[in-house]
Amino acid sequence: MSLADSINKDNLPKHLAIIMDGNGRWAKQKGLLRAIGHENGTKSVRTVVEASAKLGIENLTLYAFSTENWNRPKLEVDILMELLINSLKNELNTLQENNIRLNSIGNIGLLPKSAQKKLEEVIETTKVNSRMVLTLALSYGSREELINAVKNISDKVKNNIISIDKIDESIINQHLYTRDLPEVDLLIRTSGEHRISNFLLWQIAYSELYFTDVLWPDFKEDDLYKAIISYQKRERRFGKTSEQIK
Repeated sequence: MSLADSINKDNLPKHLAIIMDGNGRWAKQKGLLRAIGHENGTKSVRTVVEASAKLGIENLTLYAFSTENWNRPKLEVDILMELLINSLKNELNTLQENNIRLNSIGNIGLLPKSAQKKLEEVIETTKVNSRMVLTLALSYGSREELINAVKNISDKVKNNIISIDKIDESIINQHLYTRDLPEVDLLIRTSGEHRISNFLLWQIAYSELYFTDVLWPDFKEDDLYKAIISYQKRERRFGKTSEQIK
């Protein structure tokens, strides 16, 4: 029996998030330029997106470019932005064929105008697709997201739009980039690092975490299946006892 056949389709994470890490190290190990690592990483994106849709994952969020990534050498940032534009162009047919809707979160206004334009085009073109929502976290930082939420809520309190007594988790959720997405059930990080790196800090409060040594360009279908099988073996208690959830 294959790994895919071992997965319980009735117990899939409704929202899967992935920190795609290890492109640079993959290239270094092979004596290649970092750009080649990033290019090969896009192949893993296609593989994981298609495999997730086939399994029945409803929401997939990929950490594509963080607010901190702007501090990388300009040449690498330029290459990453060019890769983003090319990937959006090249993968539109894949999204359409698989009935996948593209979404984005982050400070998108910081992206080059050409990247913003292509991103908006693909989001608009795929907006009626319903099989899976693929969210790209671009120029994304969770702390910045939370700061913006606090500012927006504070402004509404100041203008008597929201009563301070009414502020709860629901109100905060409504002011996040992810307001239309469910909380993350499973977070995967590749490349052997055991950090969250400022990604969806609020949204992963009760997520299952899965870390793998596999570098992102080497991450294939079976690696995804292993993570989901691990998730399905865990008991999610959300603060309760085992007896209470049975």
